[in-house]
Amino acid sequence: MSRSLPEHARPRTRFATLAVGAVALLAFSACSRAAGDTAVIGLITKTETNPFFVKMKEGAQQAATANAVTLLVGAGRSDGDNAGQVAAIENQVAAGARVILISPSDAKAIVPTITKLRNDGILVIALDSPTDPIDATDGFFGSDNYRAGEVIGAYARARLGATAPKIVTIDLLPGHPTGAQRHNGFLKGLGLTTNPRESNENAAPAEVVCSGDSIGDQAKAQTVMENCLQSAPSTNVVYAINEPSAAGAYNALVKAGRDKDVFIVTVDGGCRGVDDVAAGHFAATAQQYPLRMAELGVQAGVEFLRSGKKPSGFTDTGVTLVAGEKLPGVESLTPAEGEARCWGTK
Repeated sequence: MSRSLPEHARPRTRFATLAVGAVALLAFSACSRAAGDTAVIGLITKTETNPFFVKMKEGAQQAATANAVTLLVGAGRSDGDNAGQVAAIENQVAAGARVILISPSDAKAIVPTITKLRNDGILVIALDSPTDPIDATDGFFGSDNYRAGEVIGAYARARLGATAPKIVTIDLLPGHPTGAQRHNGFLKGLGLTTNPRESNENAAPAEVVCSGDSIGDQAKAQTVMENCLQSAPSTNVVYAINEPSAAGAYNALVKAGRDKDVFIVTVDGGCRGVDDVAAGHFAATAQQYPLRMAELGVQAGVEFLRSGKKPSGFTDTGVTLVAGEKLPGVESLTPAEGEARCWGTK
């Protein structure tokens, strides 16, 4: 059980001033004691409402309860809200957190804050999205986002067959490692780019006929798709950075009467997204496992608090293709199999 940190108890730092209006909610265990009397771990997600991060918080809370530690949670207002994440970190550290788990909204902008934390002896672990550079944190627990892109790209290639791809990419935001890795991995799966996984730039081969950034938001993605259908009517495949963006793209396709001749591939694997695959709204999704990321992150934090041992490097929590139609040469789960592993609500 958790409760919010009272407004009057939140330290007013220069970071918090920068983040006026940002969501920086903190939650305490009902049985928490004064800072220093109990082990405290902080979790910072990109947003409060995305089902992916809701499940991540659930996994973190389960692991915290099992290990008798206090969990604090916070988030930015939206993907890309670095100031909101910094404000949440400052509040959590002031409340006694000696471990910070974070899914960075801005992989570069957050690094100075993380560096200061680590210099002060605080363990910092990235979940789902790495920092830039990746070794700015003590460890990274997440999916191989480049691989997630590759599997949906390979599926798109198999589904297109001899048809030349005319691709719309609905991306995250410029320079973000997660967005670039999924985008470039997708094009790699299609055989259209040699951009390495380390690149933070989106490849743009001629087969990409239109692109736009959605920041992972359904409404923004729908607008991007509507505009792309006007400028690139030859579109036959859509790559979307996540399932909310894919849902926005699908709405635009239905509105334009193009949902039967254009197919969508995406990444996440939430229960709603798997249901959309089953319904034929999406052709396929690459399923990731946020609960596992959070569980492993909390366990590593507990180990550090008890023994001083730190994690290091990248721990891959897995990715699996879920497809509506099995295609030769592409390994995938059925929607029913994906539903057994999914997270969130339909």
